[in-house]
Amino acid sequence: MTGSRGGEGRRGFLAELKDAVNARTALLVIAVLGLQLGFIVSYIGALHHPYPYKASIGVVAPPTVSAQLVAGLNGLPKQVLDAEPVADEATAVGRMKDQKLYTALVVNPAGTQDTLLVANASGPALATAVTQIVTGVEARQGRTIVVKDVVPLAAGDAEGLSSFYLAVGWCVGGYLVASLLGISAGTRPANLRRAIIRLGALLLFSLAAGLGGALIAGPILNALPGRIIALWGVGTMVVFGVGAVTMALECFFDVIGIGIAVLLFVILGNPSAGGVFPPPLMPPFWRAIGPWLPNGAGTDLNRSIAYFHGTDVLRPLLVLSVWIVVGVALTLVASVLRRGSGRADLPKAERAVELPTAARAVDPA
Repeated sequence: MTGSRGGEGRRGFLAELKDAVNARTALLVIAVLGLQLGFIVSYIGALHHPYPYKASIGVVAPPTVSAQLVAGLNGLPKQVLDAEPVADEATAVGRMKDQKLYTALVVNPAGTQDTLLVANASGPALATAVTQIVTGVEARQGRTIVVKDVVPLAAGDAEGLSSFYLAVGWCVGGYLVASLLGISAGTRPANLRRAIIRLGALLLFSLAAGLGGALIAGPILNALPGRIIALWGVGTMVVFGVGAVTMALECFFDVIGIGIAVLLFVILGNPSAGGVFPPPLMPPFWRAIGPWLPNGAGTDLNRSIAYFHGTDVLRPLLVLSVWIVVGVALTLVASVLRRGSGRADLPKAERAVELPTAARAVDPA
């Protein structure tokens, strides 16, 4: 009798375990583990060992030494610098403000102290790294440098991270609100009209989130200078683009789509956005993908608006526009493709209303 009760207990536990953790749940748990490990790999891989790679630097020097100096800087180990001759200091400053150069070395032919122009608004870490490299090169030639910051950071943005954190906050809002809509109302809209309504709700949220972020980063905390209207526009595009793509992923992959969104916008997007370290300090993979994700595009636009008078904004604007178009188009296509798939696509409330009718069809009495 005791053995029989023990066997029943064991079978009962196995049955409870199967009910508690079915195959679908087990797969989701494994997927979460993969995302967690991917998070660790991505963030540590991108940020653990920064060193410059082809950081652009202009060289202002007399023609007799310019070519030799440019060749020497380009010949440094690991291709840390990408040097090119520049006509004069004013041209170098203009190109830095247009985001065509990160730094510039101005040689003083009448003395032994040269000037290194940096733009801390492009990233203090990169300015520091280039300063160390150029200082070493100059010391080997018996020369010294003085550093001049031609695009300084705002007083409320001491580490230059506000542009990045603002973009990250917008991205988080985008995929969270899309996930919430999917969980509460079904990941797949029941029809095209409801998909449009859901996208409209997302747009309203994006407008509010964009304005709120711009106000917080601007006049409330004084972290970023620049026009509020421009930052508001960037925020609206980032939130709506991320949210629309998340919505589309949910339409095609159900709740797994939320995990894919986390992979894109958190695991890959955040460390590659150029916030903590500018692109020349990033490893090749993250340096390559960063500009093409909403996180990186939003960070670049925020920085351009705040510090560089809106220069070099065409590419990030096009990137965000593509994400928006793709997200909206896929969401609408999914709603059209799924509209004839039966009651499984209807909200739970509608399915509950239909149940009595179906029951009467089975049992006319």
